[in-house]
Amino acid sequence: MPNGNENLPAWCYLGLVKRVFLLSPARTGGERAQLIFNPNAGFELARRLHRGEARPIGEIFSFLSGLYFRGKITYAATFAKAPKGVPGSLVITSNRGLLPVETHITLKELRDFAAVDLDHLEDLFKGPLKRDATALAKCLPNKFELILLGSISTRKYTQTLLEVFGERLKFPGAFVGRGDMSRGGLLLRAVATGQELEYEPVLGAVLKGKRPGRLRPIDPQLRALYNKLARSAAASAGTPGP
Repeated sequence: MPNGNENLPAWCYLGLVKRVFLLSPARTGGERAQLIFNPNAGFELARRLHRGEARPIGEIFSFLSGLYFRGKITYAATFAKAPKGVPGSLVITSNRGLLPVETHITLKELRDFAAVDLDHLEDLFKGPLKRDATALAKCLPNKFELILLGSISTRKYTQTLLEVFGERLKFPGAFVGRGDMSRGGLLLRAVATGQELEYEPVLGAVLKGKRPGRLRPIDPQLRALYNKLARSAAASAGTPGP
């Protein structure tokens, strides 16, 4: 264990990472969340949580956010450059900082998420996020890339992340001007084609731009792969693919 870094998360000691993705959180207080919180819910994910089981946060957030989070988690799993044992993607949460997408959470923990506002002025949110971002910065080399898969037009999490990472924090430039569904589709297409998106620094980036044109149709073979990826990412969340 590194001297003087006893409070770093366990994953900091597992090796050096070349690229990690930071995934913006799903909305835990919306209509989709209420479906999970309903004790009479009939779908498998909700039944498991109400039985007291813990489920991966990536699975739960994929249900809450649909295509957008499916795209983020699939893209990050494909293009993260991390050694075995080190998380290639970390999810921003409202009260527990950064969590690996494989982290299991309970229904109570999900309710606790919903009780804290995603606001850069909310100490319960900002404190854990800054703590884990600082820990991540300490255990990564200086040339390391941190890619934010989320909106940069909000200060909710970008302000805290920029305070820690500065110009090292990047995002897909093609996100500017797109809505959530378009971003999710863009990420899944990138996986289907094997073509990683280009990244640019969040610091100094244009926060809002002209809405780009609709995504062009892809050829039948790539569409079949795209649909397979979308269904695979949706399967664990119990939601239908495209």
